[in-house]
Amino acid sequence: MSRGPRRPKAFDAGKIADRLPDPVRRLLLPAVVIGLGLLYPFYIDSLKDFAVVGDYFPSLNSMVIMVVFTMMAVGLNIVVGYAGLLDLGYVAFYAAGAYTAAWLASLQFEQVTFHFGSVGVSEDLPGIHISIWLVLIAAALFTALAGIMIGLPTLRLRGDYLAIVTLGFGEIIPQVVRNGDSIGGFDLTHGTFGISPIDSPGFGTTLSDAIGLPESYRVAENAQELFFWTALALLLFTVFCSVRLRDSRLGRAWIAIREDETAAAAMGIPLMRTKTWAYAIGAFFGGIAGAYYASFKSGAFPADFYFNISVFLLCMVILGGMGSVWGVIVGGMILGWLNVEGLATIGSNAGIADVPKYQFGIYGAIIVVMMLVRPTGLIPERRRKRELEEGVHDETLYGTSH
Repeated sequence: MSRGPRRPKAFDAGKIADRLPDPVRRLLLPAVVIGLGLLYPFYIDSLKDFAVVGDYFPSLNSMVIMVVFTMMAVGLNIVVGYAGLLDLGYVAFYAAGAYTAAWLASLQFEQVTFHFGSVGVSEDLPGIHISIWLVLIAAALFTALAGIMIGLPTLRLRGDYLAIVTLGFGEIIPQVVRNGDSIGGFDLTHGTFGISPIDSPGFGTTLSDAIGLPESYRVAENAQELFFWTALALLLFTVFCSVRLRDSRLGRAWIAIREDETAAAAMGIPLMRTKTWAYAIGAFFGGIAGAYYASFKSGAFPADFYFNISVFLLCMVILGGMGSVWGVIVGGMILGWLNVEGLATIGSNAGIADVPKYQFGIYGAIIVVMMLVRPTGLIPERRRKRELEEGVHDETLYGTSH
């Protein structure tokens, strides 16, 4: 009996993925996402041509802001998600990083003329002008030190008391910045006017002539692409460090403190030192993000550093999933897009021009819905998801119930 022609087997991507080695399967999705991100400047114009959804794709300038704020959210996740320390003053580290860039790469201190690796500025220009790449390192170290100084007197507290104290520090720093134009007759922050312009990133004439690297981002033809790629590289660096820290001995100590501080202390974990490390490392990445964003905007202004920024970053962590690096990235990009241009685009397409006025109310509604529907976040951390779904209960000593 003759058989009919064989039907071709349907393509099953799931089966193919299951055959791949575990390390390859685990890294496949992040590699695809990173590749799409790196190539975004090349296909963004094609996306804009789509009839309905074309308007919703962010521009490169908006993407830079979204990536920088996502980087800060990943840094905050180390403090809140890993160590379980509720920090309501993270904007202080953002401001410290931005003003470090303003002090070391601008005309602020005209009484001094010092240049080291500066690009795109004249050698006889007054002020301190250090290479932005070195400024990023200086800002990271300065904010880490600030995190230690703020953390040492406050991290002995727990819960709501810690949140209130960090809120206080988050309010003190912007006030110091706003009123720092006359500290004993010395202009430190230029007050409410802020410090501008701040030097641009770049590689100078030597590397530009030798291997074609851009001399200065701000005067390059593809300036937007350069700022975007650099922001993406800084985010990837933050994510890499965050993942490695999570899986390290220090990261396990953070998680132990988050789950039960008393039990962690009983097991020999030094609470103050471990908490201070979390605070300092979170501040480290906040400082880098603040310094780079100040260079991108070419200025540091007190109006950028208000309490709502801290709450906004905390919302990113909660939306994505506390402790989940990939969840925080997704939550950060979603809320960053809504904040930069998403709400304005949705409002204009719906014929409602006032939508951006209610942005924090909308963010609050999103968080409330998430807490009711999916309290673990969009991409939850596995340990926290098990805790919420299965609960934590005590068992009898001998495993029997009475």
